[in-house]
Amino acid sequence: MSFSGFDEIPQWGAPNPSTDDIVTNAIKKDKVIKEIAAAQEDLRAMLAKTKGVQADVDKLVSGNETLQMYIDNLTMQMAKRRGQ
Repeated sequence: MSFSGFDEIPQWGAPNPSTDDIVTNAIKKDKVIKEIAAAQEDLRAMLAKTKGVQADVDKLVSGNETLQMYIDNLTMQMAKRRGQ
């Protein structure tokens, strides 16, 4: 059984996409993809910067630990000298 006119409509209630809609959607999708790619590059740059800063922090922490050990040793030497 066939109804004339209904077999031609791809979906009931859904408008047929026009060529302009398809082109506009493709342009929008391309723009979003480019924005995502740019954001990913920005994140990669931030991650590299973060890793560099973390390496600097680790060096400073190590230096601070060394200085603290030196201060502790000097304090102990001064205490020993006063006790003699």
